[in-house]
Amino acid sequence: MFSIGELSKRTKVKVPTIRYYEEMGLLAEAERTSGNQRRYDKTGLERLSFIRHARDLGFSIEAISSLIELQEHPDRSCETATDIAVSQLADVREKIKRLKLLEKELIRISKGCDGQGISEDCYVLASLADHELCSREH
Repeated sequence: MFSIGELSKRTKVKVPTIRYYEEMGLLAEAERTSGNQRRYDKTGLERLSFIRHARDLGFSIEAISSLIELQEHPDRSCETATDIAVSQLADVREKIKRLKLLEKELIRISKGCDGQGISEDCYVLASLADHELCSREH
């Protein structure tokens, strides 16, 4: 059995986040000691590790909940899990596309000023103040 602090150390998930996952139903409510301290078993540790890894990959709480539901029914098709992963991949690719556009715009803005003038004439500041100076929507 693990205390919430031990579970936090092993999974690198902060204690308030563990409590939140319990409240959301992603993590089973912990057993309590006579002193009312939470105690988690190996299953709780494994579930929290699953949640942590899914969150690191950017899955939403709703997606994780669906994946856990599927995990709890090993006889079901894994099509839903694949669909959720494919959707997450599409979201990540869209974010990468937006970030690349932001990168190009920031390169362009930063090259517009050599840093040697005064702030009144700074192209970086002017670009941030006037969206019309941007080369494209972002």
